[in-house]
Amino acid sequence: MKLLVLGGTHHVGRAVVEAALERGDEVSTLNRGLSRAPAPGVRPLLADRTDTESVRLALGDSEWDAVIDTWAWAPKVVRDSARLLSGRAGHYGYVSSRGVHRWPWPADADEQAPLVDGDPASTDDADYAAAKRGGELAVLESFGERALLARAGMILGPYEDVGRIPWWLRRLEKGGRVLSPALAHTPLQYLDVRDLATWMLRSAERGLKGAFTVTGPPGATTLGDLLTTALNVTGFDTELVWTPPELLLQHGLPLGMEFGLRLPDGSVPSGMHDADVSAALAEGLTTRPLRETLADTWAWLQAEGDPAPRADAPSPDTWLDAAAEQRLLDQLSH
Repeated sequence: MKLLVLGGTHHVGRAVVEAALERGDEVSTLNRGLSRAPAPGVRPLLADRTDTESVRLALGDSEWDAVIDTWAWAPKVVRDSARLLSGRAGHYGYVSSRGVHRWPWPADADEQAPLVDGDPASTDDADYAAAKRGGELAVLESFGERALLARAGMILGPYEDVGRIPWWLRRLEKGGRVLSPALAHTPLQYLDVRDLATWMLRSAERGLKGAFTVTGPPGATTLGDLLTTALNVTGFDTELVWTPPELLLQHGLPLGMEFGLRLPDGSVPSGMHDADVSAALAEGLTTRPLRETLADTWAWLQAEGDPAPRADAPSPDTWLDAAAEQRLLDQLSH
């Protein structure tokens, strides 16, 4: 395919670019050119997406078979880009989020669960759910039956800049006794970023349309699987102390929120790790082993160092009060 990736330097965008190059696609990227040099073989188009005129000039008169967009902020930016591309691209894949579903999420929810309201013309990104839904509506406005909305769950793997697995790997690296964010049998649902990228590219190639919940199969992984596998692939000499969430809450420790296992008030959210993904699986979504995801994430961290903290989220370094953690560890040792 001739592919245009809007973004292409961070997390999902970077994984999409690499997967497309491996497939032999002809890849263009559109971004400001500030974060990373373009990958070899990529045609870089330079523009600030918030400046519609600069995007128009960067696109020129080029055409593409497909576009993949990872934008997560003001919906108007998605709307303006989609309008510019509506007559020159055959398919528009938008990386959305399960967050577009109205809270509280029902257990075993699929694509039919209620949605939040969104405005494709909005310049506001303070409400992530509304912004992503606005982005979806912006894509549908211009591409309609040629649009794919990938409502992703928790995305792990190399290039993750949210602070989940990189933060945990660095924490485990320190050794000693480490509090867990919940008990070992707690279910987790996630998707490797590279599996998301591959599915979106294959879907673009065959013109798959509509909205899909895109994450791993429910019941396939637990928190115990995740953390013990992380220790196995790294070889760290660290003892995991499996901790009831109510004790973490009592000691003011936010562990668990990074995986969506609890909310700031300590309540356990419904529907977070049991989504029905049968539709995406039926359309070819595949998932790689957890061990591969964690080993490759650790290899990336060792090769490139920790990702820079995101501007729209608190630094992971501020998450945990070491003194409070030690007090709970001391309590649990008696």
